[in-house]
Amino acid sequence: MSISMYAASAPTFVQFLTSLSANLDKTAAHAAARNIDPAIYLRTRLYPDMLPLAMQVSLANRQAINACARLAGVDPLVLPTAEPSMDDLKQRLDQTIRYLNGFTPAQLDGTEDKEIVAKYPSGVERRFIGQAMLLGLSLPNFYFHVTAAHCILRHCGIDIGKKDFNSAQQLFSGDCACQRVKA
Repeated sequence: MSISMYAASAPTFVQFLTSLSANLDKTAAHAAARNIDPAIYLRTRLYPDMLPLAMQVSLANRQAINACARLAGVDPLVLPTAEPSMDDLKQRLDQTIRYLNGFTPAQLDGTEDKEIVAKYPSGVERRFIGQAMLLGLSLPNFYFHVTAAHCILRHCGIDIGKKDFNSAQQLFSGDCACQRVKA
């Protein structure tokens, strides 16, 4: 059975980025209720050698954008690199979600065997096959950063749990752009 590269990428990224955005809303409300500067949360990290919340969110965005752009063979969305405020981070998530929602199955399906050349800022180039890149690099890195962001927010006392992490309820309510398997 073949995998739908579209279903495994854009809608999946959108689902988790939407959840992350909602969790940032809860974080902003938590900060306002306790008169805490939201920037404190953005700089919070779980351990000194780990990246802070703002960077975890930014890297999740970047993974999603780059994966879909590389598969589709289009230019990736470029987001600002300046240190964001909570509002900036929310706007960047919204931009990314809109960008990802612009991809169609026709652009991404059939890219399983497509050769992808990823060029990194260091000058290093890595070659992948589409499915291997998505399943072995992009999705694991994306989930890592989304999970780290979720853990930082939990550590800060934000009242979020598993349902807030994956918004799985969308899959069952018909609110998700994900394609369903027909019985």
